[in-house]
Amino acid sequence: METYLDHAAATYVDERVKKEMDKYCLKEYGNPGSFNTVGLRAKEAVDKAREKVAGIIGAEPKEIIFTGSGTESINLAIKGVARALKKSGKGKHIITSTIEHHAVLDTCKYLEEEEGFEVTYVGVDRQGLVNPNDVESAIKEDTILISIMYANNEIGTIEPIEEIGAIARKRNVIFHTDACQAGMLDLDVRKLNADLMTLNGSKIYGPKGTGMLYVKKGTPIKPIIHGGGQEFGLRSGTENVPGIVGFAKALEIAQHERKREAKRLTKLRDALIKGLMKIPKVMLNGHPTKRLPNNVNVSILDIEGESLLLNLNEHGICASSGSACTSKSLKPSHVILALGVPAEIAHGSLRFTLGKRTTRRDIDKVVKVLPRIVERLRELSPVTIELEEKGEFKVRI
Repeated sequence: METYLDHAAATYVDERVKKEMDKYCLKEYGNPGSFNTVGLRAKEAVDKAREKVAGIIGAEPKEIIFTGSGTESINLAIKGVARALKKSGKGKHIITSTIEHHAVLDTCKYLEEEEGFEVTYVGVDRQGLVNPNDVESAIKEDTILISIMYANNEIGTIEPIEEIGAIARKRNVIFHTDACQAGMLDLDVRKLNADLMTLNGSKIYGPKGTGMLYVKKGTPIKPIIHGGGQEFGLRSGTENVPGIVGFAKALEIAQHERKREAKRLTKLRDALIKGLMKIPKVMLNGHPTKRLPNNVNVSILDIEGESLLLNLNEHGICASSGSACTSKSLKPSHVILALGVPAEIAHGSLRFTLGKRTTRRDIDKVVKVLPRIVERLRELSPVTIELEEKGEFKVRI
């Protein structure tokens, strides 16, 4: 029997979400842009979903733009605002952090290399926290956008978004946050001081290929996809009605159940951390308390993460060695490296992310199986890493 502990990569679709979607796959299949009875019913479903999402995050319906993924939402936010403000002569400087998802980092890199923007990458401390003072210090006269994630997808650290957003607002800089991993956190954009916020469906038990961007009224932004002018002219293409309906339902459920589920998962998370830390030479990555309720990320010294994953998989345990989008790469995690640890330690990182079906039995299985795997792999490892005083590391090969 499989033990799935990779929910930060993808979740299954909640049965209640699927039930909501089925109607718009088989019966109400119209195009919302068609001016006929079938099309108008589809449009009504999209409108209701938009109203539902807006109500959940404290926004207005016209501030909700449905997209095909979190990545698309991020691209629209960063490229859309950057291009709109560059054209108006406002500036070309962007601030982000070194631990962002590649959807943010690669978009910023593209704007640097291809469109002449300047990007400042703010570092983090050893627990993955962005210092709001560092963000404020990075602001220049031509800074137009700040993009800092709400919670990190690899190490689970929850960032001080409300404070950073307040700084951005005070300095008259647009603020975007990638909240794809924050489904169990408070998503009220007014409290978060967010001008733009990204969410997606596949992390909250909704359908894959769905997402949204909150765009605060009055925020200058240009589309990155052109065509029929759907989504208030910001995202052309026939609306994915089943996906939009499913995304809205998934978000509704996630926010309604978040406190109860967070409490349950925190207990399981802490039990797993306690069990893993009994293994010699194991480091917890991320903040010990300011972290997502379902995230456990550790570095197991002397061993490659890929070897750990393969051995865990043989026992039916599904985990990850980093973000799912880059787990096929042999490069060490950029997030773990940003914490200030050597590449040899970053290579040994392992991420467990818990979900709705996770039980204490799953946790006990990992705690029982992993120490044996570690012992066997360390006997074969050519690398020995010693943790010295003052938190420094010594690598012996």
